[in-house]
Amino acid sequence: MTYTGEVTPGGAPDVRELADLTITKVAVDEKMSNNCYVLTCRATGSRVLIDAADAAEELLALLTGTNLGSVITTHQHWDHHRALKAVAEATSAAVVAGEPDADAITEQTGVHVDRRVVDGDTIVVGECVLEVIRITGHTPGSICLLYRDPSGHPHLFTGDSLFPGGVGNTFGDDAAFATLIDDVETKIFGTLPDDTWFYPGHGNDSTLGEQRPHLAEWRERGW
Repeated sequence: MTYTGEVTPGGAPDVRELADLTITKVAVDEKMSNNCYVLTCRATGSRVLIDAADAAEELLALLTGTNLGSVITTHQHWDHHRALKAVAEATSAAVVAGEPDADAITEQTGVHVDRRVVDGDTIVVGECVLEVIRITGHTPGSICLLYRDPSGHPHLFTGDSLFPGGVGNTFGDDAAFATLIDDVETKIFGTLPDDTWFYPGHGNDSTLGEQRPHLAEWRERGW
């Protein structure tokens, strides 16, 4: 496997070929270095985009000549949807977001959220399926997206809820941090195996097994 998940703004995408799904990771914006992910069903060519964060022209170039079914926004923060309006208008893809964050996304972008998803919903990518996991804390309606590869280990797209080294920022809100660490521990580490590979909203990827030994440390430090 040549995929590393190490991408930089302005650099080439990194592509991971699974048996049924192709994952294309690209970083945008020098300052924020947001990750955007294009998932393509290998059987049908259908695609979804996770987080139209910025650089609409770059993202649209990755999507040229393809069937983009949905643009999924993992949460309401401005740096994750700056290209949403341009991509949605250019592709007519359905706009998807977590229910509690949908109104804020519409207010900030002027884009109507076509589908408001909740915990346990699924999003179809051709013949592949993403499961929605709501993780509260970084924002009220943050979502993670789980692909259970029938030919391998699970793949989890975590937005800003989970990174290598800790959970997402809760900006000094102790109650939000308690909810976030509880959700991450229960809904992610408590249900998925160590070989689950996760893809965050910024920076490099990791596995749950690599991060699991640090859960108590994260809880103790409070961030």
